[in-house]
Amino acid sequence: METIYLNPTNLAHWQKRARTSVIALGFFDGIHKGHRLVIETAARKAKEKNLSLSVMSFFPHPKTILSNGKKRVDYLLPLSEKEKMLQTLGVDTFYIIEFDKDFAALSPEQFVTKYLIGLGVVHAVAGFDYTYGSLGAGNMDRLKNDSGGLLEVTKVSKVEWCGQKISSSCIREKLSKGHVEELPNYLGYSYEVKCDWDGMLFKLSPYYTLPAPGRYAVTLKNEMGSTQTEVIVMEKQEGQSLKCVKKIPIFMKGNLSIVWHRQIRVEDVKTKHVNTNVLVY
Repeated sequence: METIYLNPTNLAHWQKRARTSVIALGFFDGIHKGHRLVIETAARKAKEKNLSLSVMSFFPHPKTILSNGKKRVDYLLPLSEKEKMLQTLGVDTFYIIEFDKDFAALSPEQFVTKYLIGLGVVHAVAGFDYTYGSLGAGNMDRLKNDSGGLLEVTKVSKVEWCGQKISSSCIREKLSKGHVEELPNYLGYSYEVKCDWDGMLFKLSPYYTLPAPGRYAVTLKNEMGSTQTEVIVMEKQEGQSLKCVKKIPIFMKGNLSIVWHRQIRVEDVKTKHVNTNVLVY
C-alpha cells in the first residue's frame, strides 16, 4: 500500500501519477464497523471494475481547524496504525489530505474536481452522512452532480448496534464513561493503545485515548508474549496516570500494547495493595 500526503504544493504532481480508482471517503478514526463496511463496499466495486482501491482521509481532524484549536479531538488511533489496518483491508493507495483553512474553504465542486476527478477517481463510496466542501455543503446526494456526471456514487447506509449509530464520536463517548467492554460491538475488536515501558514508567504513544478514571481488566502484550493484569486509570492535573495492580513481567519492557477488556466496578474490588505507580505522559 502506498501512503500519499496531499497538499496544494504537491497535488499536481500526484494528479499526474494517479491510477484510475474506486475511492472510499471518510476520516476513518478507529476504523470501526461502519468504516469497514464503506471500505469493503469500495473494495467490491474496485474488484468488479478491475480498478485500484483508494482511501481518502484528512489530518488533523477538521474540528481542530474549524474551531481555531478550541475543540480538542481525542483520537482513537494514530495514522501509522490506520495505515496498517487499511493495508489488511486490501487498500492500494491511502491519501491523507492536509486539512487547513484553505482546504476547508474549497467549494464542493472544487473539492470534487481537484481531489477526486483530478486523482483519477471514477467511483466514490462513503457513508450516508459524509459531507465535503466549505461548511460541509456537499453531501452524497449531490456528489454525482458536483462531478458533472463523471463519478459513479455509492452511499452506504447507517450501521447500528442496539439502535445506536456506530460512529467514532459514539466510541469516544463510551471511552469517556469507561465502557470498554462495549467497544468490540462498535469497533469489531477490543480497544488497544500502544506505549513504551522502561521498567518503571509508561509513555503513551500519541493519538490514543485512555478510558475514564477507574479500574480495568487488561492484557499487556508485546512480541515476547502477553500477561493479563489490572490497571487503575487516575486523573491528575498533569493528565491521566495509571497504577498497575500487579507486578509487570520484565519481558514486557519496551514497546507494548494495552488491550482493554472491561471496567471493574467498585463493589467487585477487594482491598489490595497497589504496588506499582506508573505515570502516563
